[in-house]
Amino acid sequence: MTVRRIIGSKSQSIPPARGVKAHRTRRDSAARRFAPRAGVVLASLAAAAATALSVLPASPANAGQPHAGAIRAHAADSLTPVVLQWYDITNSTITDAAFPQPVTGSNAWDISWVAAAHAVRGSRNPEYQVAALAQALHDTLVWLVPSQTSALDSDLATTLATIPDGAAKSDGIAAGQEQAAAEIAARENDGLDTASVDTPFTPPPPGPGVWQPTPPAFGPAVRAGEGNATPFLLTANNQFDPGPPPSLTSTTYLQSLAETESYGAVNSTVRTPQETDVALFWEPAINIQYVEIVRAIIADTNHALDWDTRFVAAFQVVTTDAQIAIYNTKYKYVFWRPVTAIRDGSPGVTADPTWTPFFTTPSFPEYPSGHSGYAGAAQQVLTAFVGPFAPAPISVTSPTDSGSTHVYTNWARITQEVINARVWEGVHFRFSDNTAARVGAEAGDYDLPRLGSLGL
Repeated sequence: MTVRRIIGSKSQSIPPARGVKAHRTRRDSAARRFAPRAGVVLASLAAAAATALSVLPASPANAGQPHAGAIRAHAADSLTPVVLQWYDITNSTITDAAFPQPVTGSNAWDISWVAAAHAVRGSRNPEYQVAALAQALHDTLVWLVPSQTSALDSDLATTLATIPDGAAKSDGIAAGQEQAAAEIAARENDGLDTASVDTPFTPPPPGPGVWQPTPPAFGPAVRAGEGNATPFLLTANNQFDPGPPPSLTSTTYLQSLAETESYGAVNSTVRTPQETDVALFWEPAINIQYVEIVRAIIADTNHALDWDTRFVAAFQVVTTDAQIAIYNTKYKYVFWRPVTAIRDGSPGVTADPTWTPFFTTPSFPEYPSGHSGYAGAAQQVLTAFVGPFAPAPISVTSPTDSGSTHVYTNWARITQEVINARVWEGVHFRFSDNTAARVGAEAGDYDLPRLGSLGL
């Protein structure tokens, strides 16, 4: 196994330091690896219940500031293992749902963890908070993924059985139920369900710069409705419209075209093994790797439970808004993909009808890049909550790059790696990636100070 350590802007190889299994198998494995039983944690928290812990305030004034509110970690005891248990349950439930488009999975994270963040704030009592967390996540996930009801019922019963009967437990359960129902009602018709995201789309007539279905399947466009969904905090879906892509005769376009044609070809002779590894690593839906990154931060920082839930909710809300903004722009400009530009030939550029990208081109327009927009927004959230660097080096894996682990300490480095990957995969122009990262960052910068309006 190759492990690449990413430090600042340098990368080097160091010695070695997802097939999808059944839902319950993944949960049991995660529990063994990461989390002791909730009862063990709760049994040691009687003293901690009386301790007032500072957390990031819910006011817009502090929402985007790193370490705002003079956050203090637990001195000895922590509810972090319980948070991680339910984080893993959420991840496995949404993975098993196999939503056709990633944004629908993102929205499932949004709804469930916003409800949990609201529910746990009713008391500092750990028994209340654990009951509220588990109940809110259970109820929202059952609504979102009803096929997993039996497994979620079992998970909830296991957690609640560790909490002594009493007012704290019953009040926490009630808060979880109430907040889950409220969040479900608030987002029930938000346009992020599969049918709304995948509305039919008829492309414009073919022409230079105009998106058309791409090889090898030449399938219909997908995600055409994603940019019309209801955002959480943006005032308009086109609020951060970056303007049209560069003209087909501009230096920016021609340089990007040449770069993607050379480095992104399946048979490229200039793409290095390290660049190939980066391309392989970031090929799947980008939220897969960021689930690992967010989890590692929770595990490494030892914050109070309400900080953890707020962090997860904020991350998902901001990156979902960025996805909506990106797709609104994609289907406004309907710009062609590199494979079409290279095979058909741009004005003044000789066509190469045999050119094939390293990875199959996704079935939607080019500009701007969805991966890079997500990464730009994610970088802003991570910086706001923990600063520009990871609290400890974070190891990340990828289902499309078996045996390779990337280790990150710098959020900006991840964004740049995503930008590079999409070019080296042959599916994007660099100007699309750079523009998208900026749009994502702008969406993040707008949303973060306004989290208080969502009760975060």
